Amino acid sequence: MGKIILIVDDSSTMRKIVNRSLRQAGLEFDTVLEAGDGQEAMDLLANEKPDIILSDINMPNMDGIEFLKNKANDASIKDIPVVMVTTEGGSQDMVDQSMSLGASGCVKKPFTPDQVNEVLGPLL
Repeated sequence: MGKIILIVDDSSTMRKIVNRSLRQAGLEFDTVLEAGDGQEAMDLLANEKPDIILSDINMPNMDGIEFLKNKANDASIKDIPVVMVTTEGGSQDMVDQSMSLGASGCVKKPFTPDQVNEVLGPLL
C-alpha cells in the first residue's frame, strides 16, 4: 500500500506549492489528500488514514491549534504525525504551542524542498 499525505491549508495555491515541494524533495506519495481547514481535515480523517499530515496554523473555521487538540482526542488518528506549516513572521508562541500539542515538526514558509525533506524525511 502506498504512502498517503494530507495537506491542510485554506489556500488552494499553497496546497499546490506544498505538493510540488514534496515532489521536488523526492518525497513521493501515492495519494495526496487536501482539506481547506481543520474541520474539513477532521471530517476527512473519519474515513482516511494518511501516513503524515501537513497543516497550516492560521485557517478559518478550525485553525491548526484547534485541529491538533481535536486530533489528540481521537484514538484512531492521534498517532498520525503532523508537521505544522507557518509563515516566516509567524508567532514562535504558536509554533511552541503546536509542538506541545503533539506536532512532530514545523516548516516555515517560504520553504525549500530541502527543508521539507529535512523535517518530513525522518517521519516517513
